[in-house]
Order: sequence, then C-alpha cells, then structure tokens
Amino acid sequence: MRKVTWRLVPFLMACYFIAYLDRVNVAFAGPTMMQSLGLTAAAFGGAAGIFFIAYFFFEIPSNLALNRFGARLWISRIMVTWGVISGAQAFVTGEVSLYVIRLLLGIAEAGFFPGIIFYMTLWFPAAYRARIVGLFMFAIPVSTVIGSPISGYILNLHGALGLEGWQWIFLIEALPAIAMAVAVLFYLIDKPTEAHWLTVEEKTWLQSRLDAEQRNREEHFKKDWFQSAFNMRVIALGLVYMAINIPQYGLSFFLPQIIKEFGVSDIEAGFITTLPYLVGGLGMIMWSMHSDRTGERVWHCVIPFIAMIIGLSCAAIVDDLLLKMAVLCVAAWGFFSILPVFWTLPTSFLSGAGAAAGIAAVNSIGNLGGYFGPQIFGLLKTATQEDSAGLVFLAMVAAAGGLLVWMLGHNPELEKPRKSSD
Repeated sequence: MRKVTWRLVPFLMACYFIAYLDRVNVAFAGPTMMQSLGLTAAAFGGAAGIFFIAYFFFEIPSNLALNRFGARLWISRIMVTWGVISGAQAFVTGEVSLYVIRLLLGIAEAGFFPGIIFYMTLWFPAAYRARIVGLFMFAIPVSTVIGSPISGYILNLHGALGLEGWQWIFLIEALPAIAMAVAVLFYLIDKPTEAHWLTVEEKTWLQSRLDAEQRNREEHFKKDWFQSAFNMRVIALGLVYMAINIPQYGLSFFLPQIIKEFGVSDIEAGFITTLPYLVGGLGMIMWSMHSDRTGERVWHCVIPFIAMIIGLSCAAIVDDLLLKMAVLCVAAWGFFSILPVFWTLPTSFLSGAGAAAGIAAVNSIGNLGGYFGPQIFGLLKTATQEDSAGLVFLAMVAAAGGLLVWMLGHNPELEKPRKSSD
C-alpha cells in the first residue's frame, strides 16, 4: 500500500491542485474583474456559481464514461478541455459572456473529482480510504496557500501586452492543466493488475482484497447505475455534501473581497487569504488519520460541522481583521477536516458501475452548493452592503448539515470500515 500511495497520490494531488486553482481563481481575479467589467456582487456570485449547475447535469454521464473508457483517457480529456476554457475566461467582456464561459467550464470539468474518488476505490481498500482521500484533497488548501500569493503577484502584471492583471491570472493558470493532460496519458494505470511496478504477489494480494470488499458491498447493496444514482441514501449524502459546499464556496469566492475591505493591498490580501487554508489543510490530514485509526466516521463529520457553525457565527459579529481571520480559521478547520471522512460514507456501500454513478450523484448534488453559496452570499451582500447576513446564512446551512449527517449515522448500513491494523 505504501508503494501504491507514493506512486498515485502525489500525482493525483498535482492534478487536483491544478483543477481547484482553475476553479476558484475567479475569486482572486474578482475584485479587479468586477471593477473592470462593472459587475455587482450578486452578478459575480451568480457567475462564479453557475459553473456548478453544468457540473450537476454532466457529472453522472462523465463518471460512467470514465468507467467505460478508463481513468487514463477520460481524465486526460477532462483536463485539456477545462484548461482551454479556463484560459478563455481572460477574454470575457461582461456578465453574459462570463456566465457562458463559467457554464462551459463546468461542463468541461464535470466528472473529474468523483472520477478520482471512484478511481481510488479501484486501488485502496476501505481501511486506508479516509487518509488517502485526505492526502488527495490536501491539494485544496495547498492550491489556495500557494495560489493566493501567486495570483496576487500576477495581478501586478496589469498593463503587460495590453492585458489587465485579472486576465493574466486566467491565461497563466490555465497552462498547467493542458500540460498535465499529456502527463496523465503516460502515467496513470487503470487497475492494479496492469501495474508493472508491483510484483505478482502484490498485485494478487491487493486485487483479492479489493474484490472481497466489493463482494461484501454487493451482498448488501447490489444496484445498477440508475438505481444507485437515485437511491435515497445517496441523495441524502448529496444533501450533506451540499451543506459542506455552501459554506465553503460561499466564503471562499468572497474571502479576498472581505479582506480587501480592510484596506490591504492585493499581495497582502493574497497572503492573508492563505491562513484559513493552512489551518484547514493540517486539520484535513490529522482528522482523516484519526478517523481511520478509530474506524469512526459519523462523529468525525458532525464535529467539523460544529466548528463551521462556531467560526462563521463569530465572524459575522467581529469587525477586527485579526479576530475575523482567527474565527474563520476555526470554520476552515471544519470545511476541510470533514471532506476526506465524508467521502468514506458513500464508498462504504457502493460498488462497480453503481459506485461510479452513485459517487457522481453525491458530488453533483453536493456541488450545487457551489452555486447556491456564492449566489446567496452575493445577493445578501448586495442587499445589506455588508458580510454579516451572508455569514449567518452559511452558519445555518452548516447546522442543517450537521443534523442530517447525525441522523444518517443511525443507519446501520453506513458500515464502519476495518481498522488499518487489521
């Protein structure tokens, strides 16, 4: 498992780092982009979030295609198309063209994240999954910790070759996705039996354990892709994931603007933005490892929801930048610590083509939070001319998510995994 981890996880992290950076760089471009194009906060929030509407409709077809054609070919296809479209954001001229490009970007990237989660079920037994997903999703905070200062410096290219700084962000940060698409074709391997870097004994051991887990899941939940996608447990988990994403994306797309309102420069805002993501990244790794060691999943989801509620509620009532960032770090710990543990829940009972469709369904429903979060936060900010109402709304959504996952925890079919010591 150590060989498999070192071979696959760093490469997949690099892919997701690029994907997430291209997804949220509109947040870094936002303040100057809004001024240049004459966008309101509501219009910007809608454009940032419409990406997830396309994601919703194309997620399941994309994941079924990945199951049909293999991860190597399909992930490469996803990366090259989103790289081209992400770069095209540099040439939008107003609200309508921005909405169109963000919609196309959602179509292009649909299936990438759930495809990787499904791909991991083909390589990693359940007892290892939370920490492996945690390592993979560590790319989210890293993309912000590294991407925020870089984006701040890129904004200083304003005027170079007649382009504004926000245009350079989209152009420069699109190039790695196109380059990585080529690397995927030569590096990824679809399943353990094809891995030339494992011995025959290692291949046999890993594949037999994965097959045994799949047979066990199918004894309790053997569904085709359609039944899996529309199963009530799958839909309920999608709603939990939405309750994670509404606060996370609602805040992340507007965090640079919240910080800029304190009168700091673009570069200073870039560095300050990294603080919650540093805390969240550390929490993600440590919390997922603790969940795997104990074999407990539900309370490892409930407690991060509580942290979100506390952090966001306190951020709504404090006006000092230092205090606001401190409580937002608490919320960020919740945003990120919950993610790898959450993704062990659907993979604990889904398998085969049903897993491809079910994981995509959870992700597509949940990622609607990426639309509603920025959209509603932007509307509340436009209506009230402050951030407090939006932060309270995000805290209320986190409370609903915590309650729902606690209720799901009483479902005996969300099984505990074997501990890694087994």
